[in-house]
Amino acid sequence: MANIDLNTLDAGMGSRFPLGRLHSLESMGTVDGPGIRFVVFVQGCPMRCAYCHNPDTWAINAGTRVSVEHIVELFENNRQFYRNGGITVSGGEPLLQPDFLAALFAEMHDRPRGRVHTCLDTSGYAFDPDHPERTAAVLDDCDLVLLDIKHADPERHRDLTGRGMERIVAFGDELARRGIETVIRHVVVPGYTDSTDECMRLGRLIGRWPNVVGLEMLPYHTMGVVKYEKLGIPYRLDDVPQMDKERIPELRAAVLRGMKEVRQAEQL
Repeated sequence: MANIDLNTLDAGMGSRFPLGRLHSLESMGTVDGPGIRFVVFVQGCPMRCAYCHNPDTWAINAGTRVSVEHIVELFENNRQFYRNGGITVSGGEPLLQPDFLAALFAEMHDRPRGRVHTCLDTSGYAFDPDHPERTAAVLDDCDLVLLDIKHADPERHRDLTGRGMERIVAFGDELARRGIETVIRHVVVPGYTDSTDECMRLGRLIGRWPNVVGLEMLPYHTMGVVKYEKLGIPYRLDDVPQMDKERIPELRAAVLRGMKEVRQAEQL
């Protein structure tokens, strides 16, 4: 994997598209969608997840301003590496910058050398169900969504992230309505999201979305703690150990049972 120095990038003056605020770029991503991918990490996030390992992405008006054209150029310069992958926009929260994201995805779908697979990694919280038109252009050119569901219980979701989950569920409903392939991501945190009941409840939530094509259970780790120390931010899960990876198959099976329960009930 290789990070790209944002200080070397074009600030985008004269771009015909809205500029994006970026945190970083990854030229050889292998865990952000299928194949090898060019990963754009945007700046700014409305969530405050207790286990977030990138608190440096939270500030909305920070980051480096970069043009769509320059990102496309960087991608095309190494296109041969992405022939079985594509481009992923992660964060931070990409849907806070819908105009930039829509322009980038549209350009990637309209490349002279062939359409590029586009993937959105999001919490879904920035989706506004009262104004779905604000993100419609993004989803029009989105091939895959990695949807991060933080917790299946509304109250515990708010405690864990500082935000409610109504918009996230509405976003999942919108993806299902559009039939956009979606992979659910769920961070398994000891004492928070590692119970069979919570995982069954998650399965019941996502089981009603027929467009869900994958499930990633991500074991909680503490690699991001050092960033909190450098930024002077208290780390809420300071006493929580890393997740025992051996429990992941058991909890994944609980999610799948919940999904099956809902889907079987819908067939009755």
